[in-house]
Amino acid sequence: MNTNTEKPSSVSEVEAHPASTGGPVYEDEKRKTDYDRSGAIGAEKVEHNMSVLQAVKAYPSASWWAFVMSCTIIMESYCVFLMGQFVATKRFAKDFGVPSAVIPDTYIIEASWQSAFQCAGPVGAFIGVFIAGPITSWIGYRWATIGGLMALNGFIFIFYFGNSKGMLLAAQILEGIPWGVFIANAPAYCSEIVPMRLRAPATQMLQMFWAIGAIIVGGITYHFQSKDDTSSYRVPIALQWMFPTPLAILLFIAPESPWWLVRKGRLEEAEKSVRRLGRASSNDNPADAVAMMRRTIELEASEKQPSLIELWKGTDRYRTLIVCGVYASQNLTGNLIANQAVYFFKQAGMADNTAFALGLITSALQWIMVMASWVLTTYLGRRTIYVYGQFINCAFLVALGIAGSVGVSKAANNAQASLGLIVSVLFCLGPAPASWVIIGETSSIRLRPLTTGIGRGAYYLVNIPCIFLSSYMLNTDKWNLGGKSGYIWAGTALVCTVMSWIWIPEMKHRSYREIDILFNRHVPARKWKQTVVDINDDE
Repeated sequence: MNTNTEKPSSVSEVEAHPASTGGPVYEDEKRKTDYDRSGAIGAEKVEHNMSVLQAVKAYPSASWWAFVMSCTIIMESYCVFLMGQFVATKRFAKDFGVPSAVIPDTYIIEASWQSAFQCAGPVGAFIGVFIAGPITSWIGYRWATIGGLMALNGFIFIFYFGNSKGMLLAAQILEGIPWGVFIANAPAYCSEIVPMRLRAPATQMLQMFWAIGAIIVGGITYHFQSKDDTSSYRVPIALQWMFPTPLAILLFIAPESPWWLVRKGRLEEAEKSVRRLGRASSNDNPADAVAMMRRTIELEASEKQPSLIELWKGTDRYRTLIVCGVYASQNLTGNLIANQAVYFFKQAGMADNTAFALGLITSALQWIMVMASWVLTTYLGRRTIYVYGQFINCAFLVALGIAGSVGVSKAANNAQASLGLIVSVLFCLGPAPASWVIIGETSSIRLRPLTTGIGRGAYYLVNIPCIFLSSYMLNTDKWNLGGKSGYIWAGTALVCTVMSWIWIPEMKHRSYREIDILFNRHVPARKWKQTVVDINDDE
């Protein structure tokens, strides 16, 4: 049966319960481990009984360090949106493009190069996410991310001094490698250092910083795009240097994830990390929190080192497919319209300044929507806003297609631009922020660095061809579909909606132990919310 109706054991029964008898759990601790089971149960009860506000008050440092790690996402967002803005910048198009065959006295970046520029970063990031998993499992989240930040400092030099399309392309590929490390590590680290009630807002911050990166790019390019010299694109490139070094310094003094330390058998360091993540009054006995982690990790006990092959075995295969599917579907439910907002607005007939201003407004509204999603996720759950958010976006994408099909007029152009803005904003209210929470919670603790890396790899596998497809759909020298592209994205969004309704479970208010147990029991996704897992269950 899926529902456990046993009565909770008494304290004496709990204390008498034997410790796990599984084999070695930690890579560098080749012996059976024991832990305070009653302390582990008590620590989990404390997390269950906390409200969101109580969790913030009890773990202010954890919230801060999650904030710092999330800032690394700004850099990928900044450069992804930067290339989207550059193709709409007159001087960049004049220096690196060709005369338009449709609009006299105008230069454009050919669709092939436009797609190549926007795909280069994801190609590098695809390499980065596969590097991130093994490196993070070996040296930890902090040092892997610091290494990526230092590498990025060097790669920005190539981008800044690039004077040909080939050099810009190579620079984007190289910059993409550390992005892959950041995007693989950030959701895992954020979900591991905060208590259960803060997992949703901590991981949703990643989408907020994605929007912040877009706002920064929007403001900078809005100011510089009208300049008729190379500063219109050189200065925005140079401003990338303001991020990596300060973040590397902050992460150097940040605590490592206690879950990663427990996986490595470094239990004393894990206790110190727990102390640093919470207020002193909230961590009278950090050993109990570590015992809770050990109890969960022993459910995943294995003699083997974590490997990519394990991701595709048993229940881990289902968990990996969820993470891959959620990541991949970000490209299929309106995200690419958001990433190319300025170009889309220009193709819809907007003047340059109006298009850039609308792009900036879109990014600001996305930021506000992500913050609103914190409330929705806390009260409605991840599955609800993810599935229904995708479905609502589906309807607006169909409306966008209709607006693009009624003929060329000012009213039709305004309708397309408005609907494109709505799709971009609603994506950041439902599917986008909820997806980060699902990604952070779904994988097993032991395989988390590898799972998030593979999942992001799936994102780029879908993202790269979709970028080419999107560029060809919007570009005037190719298909020139404009708003009619909404029909195509509505179809892909509908498929994603149906699949997520069938396979994505509700993990709201579930500890990592409960999530492990529910996956191991093969509880259908739609029944997770009603299924009870007793506090004393270990399988």
